[in-house]
Amino acid sequence: MAHPKPPDTKEKLLNAAGEVFAEKGFRDATVAEICGRADANIAAVNYHFGGKEALYQQTWRHAFAQSIRTHPQDGGVERNAPPEERLRGRVKALVGRIVDENNRDFVIAQMEFANPTGLLAEVMESAMNPLRQKTRSLMRELLGPDATERQATHCEIFLLSMCFHPPLIQRARRRMKGIESPAVIDDLEMFTSNLITFALAGIAAVRDNARLNWDAGAGSTKAAEKAS
Repeated sequence: MAHPKPPDTKEKLLNAAGEVFAEKGFRDATVAEICGRADANIAAVNYHFGGKEALYQQTWRHAFAQSIRTHPQDGGVERNAPPEERLRGRVKALVGRIVDENNRDFVIAQMEFANPTGLLAEVMESAMNPLRQKTRSLMRELLGPDATERQATHCEIFLLSMCFHPPLIQRARRRMKGIESPAVIDDLEMFTSNLITFALAGIAAVRDNARLNWDAGAGSTKAAEKAS
């Protein structure tokens, strides 16, 4: 029986850095602590990554890739499934990634947002933009041809906000010592189902409003043409 290959020094450094950057952010993290947790020589960071800044970037990439492997973006839904089911799969995967206690890319990103260094801007953009494009395309499909690009963008923002904020609030509450509060999400399946039901109802309302506005505009155009 084949045994899994033990992590090499570079892998150990990435895993240790993920822990430290998630706990302390970039500025308060030290190379010495990261190497200590990785049981590596302190020169190993420069050897494998060229410095703390590059390690920070590679650590986020590594954590993001691990997260996507664990929670595939499509949520296990077939590509030819109805758009409502594909949206359900994407939401389930995204919320699953955020609430996963072993997932560090969101925590590192939150630390970066709270105390920006600018080091992750391009890294995160290159990784996240393809995901956002797929979500935006799905939103356009659900909204139909009468909706504007702005409406599609707004619906995407609303959806992502509903996915992000409750799990992040729950994470923050868990880190508060001496404060007990009810779980925001105590049943992931129920939370995801309710979120999707709410989101689809909102999308349908925006789609219907866009269609009414288009019909009204078309009617005005026809009336003007007859008058002329």
